[in-house]
Amino acid sequence: MMFSNSMTLWAGALLILNVSLCSATARGDGAEDCCLTTSNRRIPQRVVKTFTIQTGDGACRVPATIFVTKKGLKLCAPFPSENNWVSKLIDHILAPKTPLKKTKGKKQKHQ
Repeated sequence: MMFSNSMTLWAGALLILNVSLCSATARGDGAEDCCLTTSNRRIPQRVVKTFTIQTGDGACRVPATIFVTKKGLKLCAPFPSENNWVSKLIDHILAPKTPLKKTKGKKQKHQ
């Protein structure tokens, strides 16, 4: 009987953990991805493609910045007003991209 009770306890604990870590909150017909926590760990500029702001209103209760990497990963960072590196990374993403200048080879003299 002890084995059965401990299995039930573990199954219940895993179910609670799964529900608490679930990042999709039901909303109407679809689901919304939410950051449940944020990390202060800096994200390198070279890996970030875009971002969105999670205000903390509505279904998503935690204010956060969601950075999307070039590989499609979603990373939850603090709200821009809470952390200077987040603001700088957003500025970098929003900065106009300047095209790289092509280097020309040596000109050949026409004879």
